Amino acid sequence: MEGDTQIDGKIVQTFQKNLGQVQNILDQNRLLINEINQNHESKIPDSLNRNVGLIRELNNNIRRVVDLYADLSTSFTKSADASSEGDSSGYKRSRPI
Repeated sequence: MEGDTQIDGKIVQTFQKNLGQVQNILDQNRLLINEINQNHESKIPDSLNRNVGLIRELNNNIRRVVDLYADLSTSFTKSADASSEGDSSGYKRSRPI
């Protein structure tokens, strides 16, 4: 039972860590989008050229968010599977070999 508490704590820490990373990336994306919009509205050639790099960075950030959510999903699935192997008394059920 004590081991289950430690596992649950690790799962919560993983969720918090990943969600914190996601939030940081989303905050960064908000700033990137604001700068992209300002550059677009300015119609200054150098600013418009800068948008190419900013949009690439934004796309990479979106990929990172997708990866982090995939990791969260995998962690959640593993924890759900692990908890479904035990009964309400905390003992693991035997599995057929």
